Amino acid sequence: MEEKMTAPKKTARIAGLFYLLMTITGAYDTAWVPSHLFVKGNAAATAEKVLANEYILRTGIVSQLLANIFFVLLVLYLYRLFKTVNESQAKLMLALVLVQIPIAVLIEVFKITPLMILKGETMKTLGPVQKQDLAMLFLDIHGYAVSILEIFWGLWLIPFGRLVYKSGFIPKIFGVLLIVGSIGYMTECLKFLLFPTYHSFVTDYIGLSYAVGELSIMLWLLIKGVKSEKPA
Repeated sequence: MEEKMTAPKKTARIAGLFYLLMTITGAYDTAWVPSHLFVKGNAAATAEKVLANEYILRTGIVSQLLANIFFVLLVLYLYRLFKTVNESQAKLMLALVLVQIPIAVLIEVFKITPLMILKGETMKTLGPVQKQDLAMLFLDIHGYAVSILEIFWGLWLIPFGRLVYKSGFIPKIFGVLLIVGSIGYMTECLKFLLFPTYHSFVTDYIGLSYAVGELSIMLWLLIKGVKSEKPA
């Protein structure tokens, strides 16, 4: 009996580890790298920073690829953990993650292309200003693609949250927080698509809705795992 009880805890903690690794590598590429390289609305300054810090851009791309690998491993362990709770919801969670991975990998091309253009490896007949504008266009396309991808970041949290809520071996509050976080992701995506210039006091705090939910469940899985006893 003891052996059966320790297996889910081990699975949960491995999932928590992959969640942590995904968060670190993903944040490096989506937050740290842009803050050091990209100057919004200034193609010349961005081009100068990209050329001067080519290695940072390349490590960002590698970091994002690693984040997607960790994402796949995470959802596989979560599927193993929750399939006995509700197999159809676990499969839906798995599918909503796997379907977005090829998209996330493909859009990284839009970050390496600007570097090729600025270094003169392609589009050699263009002038310096044209190269800067074209490079900025590809970077903007990448940013727009990431914003659209947020819809999937929100969708997979719905079955995940429901599974956590119904599991009995993880506190229900984490399931509620995950579903609230899913609404935050999808709201952010729809706001970008429908009202790109709209900004309000509430907009500044949308990110908290999913940050709190995901960080909470990540730490619970990593530190606590699952409850040692299931409810009757």
